[in-house]
Amino acid sequence: MIELGTYELFVLAAGAMAFGIYLLIKGGDWTVDAAVFVAERTGLSPLFIGATIISFGTSVPELFTSVMANLQGYPGIALGNVLGSNVANILLVLGATAFVFQVTAKARDLRKDLGMMLVATTIMAYGMLTGGFSQIFGLIMFTILAAFVFYQYKTDSIPLQEDDDDDDDTPGITTMKGAIVILLAGLAALGVGSELLVKGAVQTGSAIGVPEAIIGLTVVAFGTSLPELSTCIAAARKQSVGLILGNIIGSNTFNILSIIGLTAIIAPLDVDPVLLGADLWITVAVTVLFTLWMLTIGRLNRTTGIIMMVAYVIFVAAQYLTP
Repeated sequence: MIELGTYELFVLAAGAMAFGIYLLIKGGDWTVDAAVFVAERTGLSPLFIGATIISFGTSVPELFTSVMANLQGYPGIALGNVLGSNVANILLVLGATAFVFQVTAKARDLRKDLGMMLVATTIMAYGMLTGGFSQIFGLIMFTILAAFVFYQYKTDSIPLQEDDDDDDDTPGITTMKGAIVILLAGLAALGVGSELLVKGAVQTGSAIGVPEAIIGLTVVAFGTSLPELSTCIAAARKQSVGLILGNIIGSNTFNILSIIGLTAIIAPLDVDPVLLGADLWITVAVTVLFTLWMLTIGRLNRTTGIIMMVAYVIFVAAQYLTP
């Protein structure tokens, strides 16, 4: 039997991670496209589609990755993925988007949804500080999310689409049967991609001596945030401010209430002590500061975007430079 050295294992693990991220991106795209097509053909509101289905769709890679990681005994990756993804969504994704297109919104359009994101973040912090997430706790979180989705359906609280041009929303999908096939293909790609990403992340961390929680907080989180990045950049090209903000705010709320909730329902989720230090409080601080900024200033321009991206680079670098 051939034994591989540390370098060879690192290369194979990194390759598995890269291919896993690719599958997650493609799977996320297919899942969102198919879900939007099905929703539109069943008469759901375009606003509801944007605020819920697209947000959930771009969070599906995080869901599959966190569930798989927890089932395989790596809770640090499961929770670190959520913390890191929420930080990446705000600092990296919105920062990069603001660099190419100024994001401006009125506080009254975002107040309720930003408030829900803060509530979700508070629930997450409470669960982490009190020892973890039981199946009952997870069920409560998911129930809160379901109630919020129903509320969004009734109120259409974020104006996500400035026009009714749906031609580019579901490229390549023309029939309900085709949408279902693409949806199943997307879910399959997400399943395989999350498996490769988790396994590759664990092996990479072992090869370079980095804790699994830190890998989840940085590399895995970055990879699973790529669907949000691609969605927001595409929305920026169409100058769709509502879709940009709705995607990020909705995704961060879904990341907590759906991903942590469902992961805990499937199997109780423990908290890696590594995440209880600065990482938790940085996530909370970034969420609170972003909320306050949008409710008071209400604008993200190129300069703000650069500052946000630099802050994200510092955040990631600190994970590996801190003893």
